Amino acid sequence: MQAQSIELKEEERTRCEVWTRVMGYHRPVTSFNPGKQSEHSDRQFFHENKTGH
Repeated sequence: MQAQSIELKEEERTRCEVWTRVMGYHRPVTSFNPGKQSEHSDRQFFHENKTGH
């Protein structure tokens, strides 16, 4: 089966707001100051390897 590509016009798009946990509570990234926004964009995510222990 071949995947279909769906393209939206700019006016059809919905803005996605990203929230993150900071100091024990959640806040939208758009409310961060420029320095904190830059720090957020530099974050690297990791995945834990599950072991059978």
